[in-house]
Amino acid sequence: MGTDDAADFTRRLKAQAFGLGFDLVGITTLGTPATRARFDTWLEAGHQGEMGYLAGEGAELRRDTRRPHAGATHAIVLATQYGGRAPSGPVARYARGDDYHELLRERTRALHHWLEAELGHPVNARPYVDSGPVLERDLAQRAGLGWFGKNTMLINPTAGSFFFLSSLFFALGSEVALVVDDPFAADRCGSCTRCLDACPTQAFTGPRVLDATQCISYLTIELRGAIPEALRERIGGLLYGCDVCQEVCPWNGKFSKPVTELAFASRKSLEGKDARSMALWLLSLSRSEYSTAFKGSPMKRAKLRGLKRNAAVVLGNVGSAQDVPSLISALSDEEPLVRGHAAWALGRIATSAALPAIETALLSETDSAVRAELSAGAESISVRSSPSESK
Repeated sequence: MGTDDAADFTRRLKAQAFGLGFDLVGITTLGTPATRARFDTWLEAGHQGEMGYLAGEGAELRRDTRRPHAGATHAIVLATQYGGRAPSGPVARYARGDDYHELLRERTRALHHWLEAELGHPVNARPYVDSGPVLERDLAQRAGLGWFGKNTMLINPTAGSFFFLSSLFFALGSEVALVVDDPFAADRCGSCTRCLDACPTQAFTGPRVLDATQCISYLTIELRGAIPEALRERIGGLLYGCDVCQEVCPWNGKFSKPVTELAFASRKSLEGKDARSMALWLLSLSRSEYSTAFKGSPMKRAKLRGLKRNAAVVLGNVGSAQDVPSLISALSDEEPLVRGHAAWALGRIATSAALPAIETALLSETDSAVRAELSAGAESISVRSSPSESK
């Protein structure tokens, strides 16, 4: 295949990707990621927290993009916008609609099928959608889709950063050639530090270095245990994920787009709920109600116990005496994680009406961590509640 043929085939391939609904398309060869050393340093610092899949064998595969899929030589890297114009809310924008994984995987498979039809033979290929041992942002930068912002997000100069990344790894035979894109070399953040300054938990140890264990997205989604007490107040009214560092980015202020993919639009069950009302709703859900409400939702990643834990923290931050009955009810939840955070929230609201319920819960509670939370909550109420509240 000559140079002109390669350029034409590349153009048609990208046109097909756009036609399938992808917003950005880049092509690159596979090899050693430019951020390999930085990734290893990040792991050594323990910034991955409980995300053990990032270390061990997973880390080894991420150190060379030729390893995850045997025989692959190239990748088509794709970005799909999920909307950055919707108002802020207790749930991060990416998680308000349906789970993006399967939708983007099917679209990427469709591109694979197009390749095979065009070439007239099977193509060794595999789609990756945020679920394989790949440093996706590094691969996207290599394919020319953007640069690493100081908030570690990949930023595109015409689309901002509110987009999903996916890729198709494939083996390019000798009978066909593609024009690969140049890596995006520029750093267009300049002297701006808005994202670093705005982070509620100060999770950035420096530009482009995120300590995930301090990040609200990690704390409310990936963390399976108790949220460190020192960070609970800083979570404020955020129930699932955090968009703050993207919201303050000037590139998103100028170039982010409204939601165009219906699957990513906010679910009706989430609409019209502020942080407090959503937290109360989550605390009230039974397992069957949870399964129905969140079928096909990315929010299921936190599981019901995680969502109720987050809800208790949010009520401790933005709730009032009116919410005490819901939190008292949560002291009887089957999950110790929920009971402990509900006790913390009651201590924060600090109405004397909650004290008898906490003392009663202490009589039967066997989990040591929950007992500690109950005792701390009782002490907080005793110190902070005024005599007039008990009259």
